[in-house]
Amino acid sequence: MLPRKPWKQAVRALSVLLLTAAATLAPTAAAQADTAPSRGWNDFTCKPSAAHPRPVVLVHGTFGNSVDNWLGLAPYLVNRDYCVFSLDYGQLPGVPFFNGLGPIDKSAGQLAAYVDRVLASTGAAEVDLVGHSQGGMMPRHYLKFLGGAAKVNALVGIAPDNHGTTLNGLTRLLPYFPGAEDLIGTHTPALADQIAGSAFLTRLNAGGDTVPGVRYTVIATKYDEVVTPYQSGWLSGPDVTNVLLQDRCALDLSEHVAIGTVDRIVFHEVNNALDPAHATPTTCLSVVG
Repeated sequence: MLPRKPWKQAVRALSVLLLTAAATLAPTAAAQADTAPSRGWNDFTCKPSAAHPRPVVLVHGTFGNSVDNWLGLAPYLVNRDYCVFSLDYGQLPGVPFFNGLGPIDKSAGQLAAYVDRVLASTGAAEVDLVGHSQGGMMPRHYLKFLGGAAKVNALVGIAPDNHGTTLNGLTRLLPYFPGAEDLIGTHTPALADQIAGSAFLTRLNAGGDTVPGVRYTVIATKYDEVVTPYQSGWLSGPDVTNVLLQDRCALDLSEHVAIGTVDRIVFHEVNNALDPAHATPTTCLSVVG
């Protein structure tokens, strides 16, 4: 009989594999059902539809980038007729591929410039932001201090570390990004900024978690091994919806990486947050929706 902890780890790993398989197979069926035209993301000729008038900007997490983080969610949204964009931010000099490592306030400035570019290209008045991990928290600096609230309708955070985590939690990301461990020996301001109690987070959360005029959704998993405890992602304030993934599907064992990259149950919940007027219940069956 396996010890309890390895048994749990094996079950979680199996869950991730099943979700990955579903993410690979389900889009074929979904594409047959969808009537929206097929387009890629980061298409700056895309014009928002009447059904989805706001472009969606995807914000990757620590060690992520504008492509790898969104190979699941971006096509999912494109197939539902959203104009979808993603940016790279927080680059360190001489470090390719691994982004989201620079000072987070500077990264928020990069997001501000990118949103302006998307608005100018699409002609939209506002965007919706969807971010994973640091990408769900960093935009709050943009909203609060850089004028973003006037240009953003909604922020959806997938496993965001809104109130910080431990450095040990952040370093647990390393096995998912081969070669990234070498970066720990270099200066990585974003890691320090995300530690609970940091000067950056203290300023960000002073006076309240939210700003008026923006809808906030947080989607968290109780199996998060990076944002610990997972409740540190919750926000307080008006126009906030905090969602625990296991309240939608108790069988979903996704951890920090899977929740933002392959979990179609989460993708369904993101779609609901972006288009609440046409939301449908999120259940375990949403994995094939």
